[in-house]
Amino acid sequence: MRPSETMINYDTNEVFFRDVRVPEERLIGTEGEGFRYILDGMNVERILVASESVGDGRWFVERASKYATERIVFDRPIGQNQGVQFPIARAFASVEAASMMRYKAASLFDAGEKCGAEANMAKLLASEAAWEAANAAVQTFGGYGFRKEYDVERKFRESRIFMVAPVSNNLVLSYIGQHVLGMPRSY
Repeated sequence: MRPSETMINYDTNEVFFRDVRVPEERLIGTEGEGFRYILDGMNVERILVASESVGDGRWFVERASKYATERIVFDRPIGQNQGVQFPIARAFASVEAASMMRYKAASLFDAGEKCGAEANMAKLLASEAAWEAANAAVQTFGGYGFRKEYDVERKFRESRIFMVAPVSNNLVLSYIGQHVLGMPRSY
């Protein structure tokens, strides 16, 4: 195991396995299908990531809305301008829609039902909604969005990770295309 330094607030490590042999009596499932089992088992991780992304998105919307209401320019709050208000409102709608898919995926998982499609869609929608909210918040804060004292810049960086990890949104789209929509495998 080797620790990796990243720009986010998560401990990250690389793990290497070399010359590992598993005795037949320790084999779980069918030989050669382990990676598929791991992917299926990661549905709960996708639901968790979707939940964290929803929380991040809500945080950005709350911070941006509050700032847009309190920041006065030319004798009026900047949130009175549609150019400021609409991106925050759109981000809010995206976050809440992603939250609904997350709840659907979690309900299926809790019931012991298949939830691969829903978990993948929840992760996709929530990570993109959080990123949309992050961008709306930075735009609302302007230059202050990059100052540490407002915390927006830190969360901005952290919210981006979920579009590529623990699985890339492109792989999520491949899964949906192949396993949900019945199209040929794309990779």
